[in-house]
Amino acid sequence: MAQITAALVKELRDRTGAGMGDCKKALEATDGNLDAAAEKLRMDGAAKADKKAGRTAAEGVLAFASTADAVAIVELNCETDFVAKGEDFRGLAKRAAEAAVQQRPASLEALVNIKAGAETLDEARRAMVGRIGENMTIRRFEVVTKAGGPLVTYMHPGDKIGVILAMDAGDEATGKDLAMHVAAMSPRYLDAASVPAEVLDSERRIIEAQVAEQAAGKPAQIVEKMVSGKLAKFVAEITLLGQPFVKNPDETVEKLLKSKNARVARFVRYAVGEGIEKQQTDFAAEVMAQAGIKAST
Repeated sequence: MAQITAALVKELRDRTGAGMGDCKKALEATDGNLDAAAEKLRMDGAAKADKKAGRTAAEGVLAFASTADAVAIVELNCETDFVAKGEDFRGLAKRAAEAAVQQRPASLEALVNIKAGAETLDEARRAMVGRIGENMTIRRFEVVTKAGGPLVTYMHPGDKIGVILAMDAGDEATGKDLAMHVAAMSPRYLDAASVPAEVLDSERRIIEAQVAEQAAGKPAQIVEKMVSGKLAKFVAEITLLGQPFVKNPDETVEKLLKSKNARVARFVRYAVGEGIEKQQTDFAAEVMAQAGIKAST
């Protein structure tokens, strides 16, 4: 059997990023063959990734990457904020964003299968899962291309909320103010025309049920006026143009844009973990279960 030297272990670690102990075991299992050991580590990492795939990954980071005419945003998730702060984890998010903006994949599946160096993004993710021991997911991405005006971004400190905003017309300072507004106020749509009919229908049914109790016995036209007023308020609350501007609540974003001769073409707002149902963990119960101790009743 070949002698497994510290230098050999270090070489494998530098090549794969795996832990020293895992590298030593892989070299012992492959009689010191570096290539075979690297392949074993890759396969072991993939197996670990498959085992952890069902665990909730609701923490993570966002990353931007840009070209002359577009910006990409990517969300990379993990299980704990501690891992999300790691340099390697953040590096993977950045590589994914760069691949997205450079190659403009049509789907998430296409993105994760892009080669970023010697391996695909998904292979890099699975290897990192194997090394770190947490489930990780490249969850989503968006590429926003430049319209007629500035293309601006805003990343909130901590890289948990990110906004890309493309303007049809206007200056960059206004665009940056609006990107910060989007981050703070979380509009769902650009304007009233962008709100899907099913969203309006659903909200109208809710409002009608509420008004029916409040306006019992009132004429139908009064009831309809109340419903329309509440629906208009709802639309204003969920649209960028309808919201009061965060830096000057006395004017709406629509009024601000008119005063600046500016127009917004599109915006994208991501917040890490939004829409993911986080598991509530009872750590004491988890430790007791692992130790085979039954909780007292």
